Amino acid sequence: EVILYSDSKYLVDSVTKGWVYSWRSKGWKKSDGSKALNIDLWTKLLSLLEKHEVSFVWVKGHAGHQYNERCDLLAVNSAEKAKVLGKDV
Repeated sequence: EVILYSDSKYLVDSVTKGWVYSWRSKGWKKSDGSKALNIDLWTKLLSLLEKHEVSFVWVKGHAGHQYNERCDLLAVNSAEKAKVLGKDV
């Protein structure tokens, strides 16, 4: 069992409201006909969701949530390091 906390309402809603499953069934097309973004990442996530029982919890970003603030710091630092090294993130 996994509890996944995210400050991305888009991520949480896409899974919990079933949007991502609809996009996949429609050849990765969204309801407005546009192509879904980050298909590679959605595909990886969906394969993991088939193997694990995952609950999604949305937390407000930049609102003092201890672990969300820590994750934000790690992400910003990694992005800055990648820029210095000339890598795409």
